[in-house]
Amino acid sequence: MADVSLTDIRKSYGAVEVIKGVDLSIQTGEFVVFVGPSGCGKSTLLRMIAGLEDISSGSLKIGGAEMNDVDPSKRGIAMVFQSYALYPHMTVRENMGFALRFAGMDKTEIDRRVNAAAASLKLDALMDRKPGALSGGQRQRVAIGRAIVREPQVFLFDEPLSNLDAELRVHMRLEIAQLHKQLKTTVIYVTHDQVEAMTLADKIVVLRAGVVEQVGSPMTLYDDPDNMFVAGFIGSPKMNFLPARVASRDADGVRIIIDGAEGAAITLPVKAEGVKIGDAVKLGIRPEHINTAGTGDASLNVSVIAAENLGSTAFVYAQVNGAEIVAEQRDRRKIASGDRLALGFEAARSLLFDDRGLRIR
Repeated sequence: MADVSLTDIRKSYGAVEVIKGVDLSIQTGEFVVFVGPSGCGKSTLLRMIAGLEDISSGSLKIGGAEMNDVDPSKRGIAMVFQSYALYPHMTVRENMGFALRFAGMDKTEIDRRVNAAAASLKLDALMDRKPGALSGGQRQRVAIGRAIVREPQVFLFDEPLSNLDAELRVHMRLEIAQLHKQLKTTVIYVTHDQVEAMTLADKIVVLRAGVVEQVGSPMTLYDDPDNMFVAGFIGSPKMNFLPARVASRDADGVRIIIDGAEGAAITLPVKAEGVKIGDAVKLGIRPEHINTAGTGDASLNVSVIAAENLGSTAFVYAQVNGAEIVAEQRDRRKIASGDRLALGFEAARSLLFDDRGLRIR
């Protein structure tokens, strides 16, 4: 096991800078997830840690040792790819032990490691099969097993579940979480799926356009985002953002009026230093914090666009003054497109952002 330290890490392709000065500290045994939209640089950053991409500038350390110019095979890492990358002509056993055989390891030790990994991943009955005779989930377990046998200091996962169907993804998430608990090894995991990030991570790193927007525990990012990008990316359905204006300030906080929603004025308990009366702001409210009974500190009269019943819960999509708003429905009454509805919410469950998208606290 080892810690990983990134100091002002940058990556350029010619004149285009894609990683723009990342500083990050990953503790020994942590499960850290890189998330962000396509093209944000999360896979590039992972490949730089693996040694598959050169570092343009900055410092990468694993276990306290500088790794910028160290060969990938000597970094003490093992990587699991999205595409499995198994040898089709080899059996499961041969695939799992290939890197060890290539390194010249003793056969007895190879067998010990392969058998131990197979037992932990429930692959014992599949050892003589070739990849073509395995399901997607089984292939991914073999790819993970091939990484485990190397007994690395750090595991790197690059969107390992994106090729699996929804049911298998849930199953494999549980397996990866249990595996981390068992091995207690440092894990860096890349995904575009914020559900994977929320369920697996000790710490989430949110990236946008090569820049780290925020680092924190899943619930810190969910409850206390630094900006609208993080607030909107973490959570499904994503947070609602309603345009509003500052009406007044006093010792209790800032009073705002939501645009186009007459009477929808609330006071948020924030210091809001630097905010002036008349400033344009955005009110952030998560769908589960809005009720369809119209109760709370404020009520919005909306026109329903659609209702989505998922069985255990339901979501109502509506419009208020041209802005779309999503609310979680907790009762079983029928709501249909075109209905007029009152949505209620509480000020204490709302967040405030300035016109640059930064959090007002």
